[in-house]
Amino acid sequence: MEVFEIAEPERTLSFTVMAISNAKSDSDARPSDSQTDEILREWSESACYWRKHANTIRTMFGPVTKALIEDADIIEGDAVLDVAGGAGEPSLTIAETVGPTGSVTCTDVTPEMVAAAESEALRRGITHVAFQLCAADSLPFEDNSFDAVVSRLGVMFFPNPVAALREMLRVTKREGAITLAVWGKSELNPFSYVITDVVARYLETQPVDPNAPGAFRFAEPGSLARILGDAGAVDVKERVIKFNIAAPISPEQFWEMRSETSGTLREKLATLSPLQSNSLAQETQDAVRHFFPNNQMSIPAQMIIGTGRKP
Repeated sequence: MEVFEIAEPERTLSFTVMAISNAKSDSDARPSDSQTDEILREWSESACYWRKHANTIRTMFGPVTKALIEDADIIEGDAVLDVAGGAGEPSLTIAETVGPTGSVTCTDVTPEMVAAAESEALRRGITHVAFQLCAADSLPFEDNSFDAVVSRLGVMFFPNPVAALREMLRVTKREGAITLAVWGKSELNPFSYVITDVVARYLETQPVDPNAPGAFRFAEPGSLARILGDAGAVDVKERVIKFNIAAPISPEQFWEMRSETSGTLREKLATLSPLQSNSLAQETQDAVRHFFPNNQMSIPAQMIIGTGRKP
């Protein structure tokens, strides 16, 4: 039996997880090959848009990157692994923290994302970052290679999260941290639900399997801590971070970014007529407009940061 803590800004919650030997949890279940291929295809096709909107996305999720750095105890000179680093963040911001005496390795499972990350590093003149194409559950690194391992908004999409976390622990040095960021509940994040509500007026929505890969897979408090414990991490903690997703963009630019970077949304829009698509875009912009004082985005958000250490 293991006892984990969930640390929130206002209080700390304790809860107990019963460990059953050799039991297979929902998070161990691997989606079908076709589901995995579909996810990879969507991310591959999205890479060019993540590159296009890289500056905005870096600004938007800056508070989450800061939380990862703090909770993983990343300091100057550290060697850090970023799993599912996508188009280069948080790897490149972490590289600024560890400085030239440290190093960051940015990994992703899609070649297009790795290429986008390399391009962004070149554009920003950051040289102490390495890039590696690999899956989270098959990391091509020696045991005990990194002072810390992070993943920002990636673990929810891993085919087998527990297997991936075991790999991440393997390459972490003893007592080093694995720190993960995931979305909190959908209903607490208008960045997501405003668009979902508008889309539902145009297209029939299907029930979502809560254990399948998806943005809100670990939104339930305790679920992220649970898989860290299942993977073998110790000193496991969760905390909720509340912040504003902020950037100097208009509602129209917000819609452009969201409709391009989300593969699922792009595919849904493709099924609509041009008139319907334009109408949906306008309704979404109207629905979010009150989150844009002075034409600057500021949307309240909640995410969960989970941290565990290698025994």
